[in-house]
Amino acid sequence: MKCPFCPAADTRVMDSRDSAEGTIIRRRRECETCKRRFTTYERVEELNPLVVKKDGRREGFDRDKLLAGLKKACEKRPVSVEQVEALVTEIEKRLQELGEKEVASTTIGELVMDRLPDLDEVAYVRFASVYRSFRDIAEFMDELKDILQGKKASEAPPSKQRGAKT
Repeated sequence: MKCPFCPAADTRVMDSRDSAEGTIIRRRRECETCKRRFTTYERVEELNPLVVKKDGRREGFDRDKLLAGLKKACEKRPVSVEQVEALVTEIEKRLQELGEKEVASTTIGELVMDRLPDLDEVAYVRFASVYRSFRDIAEFMDELKDILQGKKASEAPPSKQRGAKT
């Protein structure tokens, strides 16, 4: 393993630990040359589907790309990196469970949109503003109204919630 601090290729493992339900191994390493320490993570390489973009292009699913987009949406919000990583892991697992060789980018976006309001509503609005590509403020306001109506319905007593029988 190459040291991220100097050009040396000789590092040694100081400690190894299982994490994330045994699917990832965390390794603490030390460079033999500069003596600095760093952490690496080892995970099984899964067979992820190709993502079919809106313009028809195909590219491999990139966990880091999704993670970066979610981190940006959650920036300066009370959402931990661990929560964001857990969401990405959940989405990645659901894509693998589909068993499809190709998946539309909109499918991934909808999986995020389904789970993100539970994590943080402001992050959801941020993500939606990029993902949905609103044409104007009216479309954006419609999305906000839907969020607020859903929140009011969940805060109402059971007899006042949508679809509840009286």
